[in-house]
Amino acid sequence: MRIGFDVSQTAEEKAGCGFVADQLIRHLARIDKKSEYLLYPTFYSYRHPSCSRVTRPDAANIRVHFAGMSFHDMVSGWEKKVEDRTGWLGSPDIVQSNNFSCVKDHKAKIVYVIYDLTPLVHPEYSTEENRLVCFDGLLNASLYADHCLAISEYSKKTFLEYFPHYPEERISVILLGTRPTIHQIKDSGLIKKVLRKFSIRGEYWLGVGTIEPRKNYRLLIEALNDIDDGRKLVIAGGRGWLESDLGGRVRELGMQDRVSFTGYVTDEELSALYSACFAFVYPSFYEGFGLPVLEAMSCGAAVISSDTSSLPEVGGDAVLYIDPASKESLIGQMRQLNGSPALLRSLRGKALERSRQFSWHRAAETVLRVYEKTLGTKPWCEEQ
Repeated sequence: MRIGFDVSQTAEEKAGCGFVADQLIRHLARIDKKSEYLLYPTFYSYRHPSCSRVTRPDAANIRVHFAGMSFHDMVSGWEKKVEDRTGWLGSPDIVQSNNFSCVKDHKAKIVYVIYDLTPLVHPEYSTEENRLVCFDGLLNASLYADHCLAISEYSKKTFLEYFPHYPEERISVILLGTRPTIHQIKDSGLIKKVLRKFSIRGEYWLGVGTIEPRKNYRLLIEALNDIDDGRKLVIAGGRGWLESDLGGRVRELGMQDRVSFTGYVTDEELSALYSACFAFVYPSFYEGFGLPVLEAMSCGAAVISSDTSSLPEVGGDAVLYIDPASKESLIGQMRQLNGSPALLRSLRGKALERSRQFSWHRAAETVLRVYEKTLGTKPWCEEQ
């Protein structure tokens, strides 16, 4: 097989789509030595100036497409309106889209990754531009994708609710794994170094993820304001959208000394923050999977999570759940952890055990089976 594989979001500070593409191609490289993989450092409308730094596993059957081409020439090539882009893409048998783009201007089969459907389910949590890009990709996937890979049963179910014409049997669920660089750290010297870098002293609650409305950081900050437990809140994540004044809310509440923002952190730093926190809190309104919950569990952290969307699929019985619309719900679970060292120890043990059930290797095996199956099928719309 010749697989065209989108790695366009792996060149920068990786968020969800970038992590999925990065880990899938790394594990596909380990299990599939027969196929040829063409990596696309830019992909349709997604072009990052640092595209020369995309993930590129060291394997003889994997090469970066457009190698040697300037960024300008790559962008110009995607912008050309053509009926058949197959040659430009390197004549692949399959093209896998990992960034919401789904354009049928080539002869290859399309494998499309379904993340979350936030722009449709909760349009208020994203910008108009993001809503349009994501909706366009999801709609096109429902029309043109030969097979879809959903990152949770919940994402699969939601996609079919919005696009009921798409054949359910052409959607496979791939539960994600954590990054191998995110793991429990027991080296007290390393932990102290990281905590010192971010001026963290004493026990702390931890929040992780891009700072945007659906992550619900305001609820977490306001709940902490009502709990006088002496612990601080550390929020690790890059700036997203529509939450530019979160720091202003912290100042309004007079909590500057109790809430700190680290910005984007390295995997090593994040591992240390997870491993050393009193507990990890994830009050997100909506997720396609909920990777930070899995990451926290793999580091042995006690976890409080929302009970919405895909999050119970990840946390199972190893997590305390809350209603993300209820501050009282969150306060109750935070206070329960504060008052029960035995519960804290139990959750930390369950977290590590639960995290071992998730594997990128198994996800890559599913993807490889999908490739093989997809090449033997007709486009689904031709079966109607």
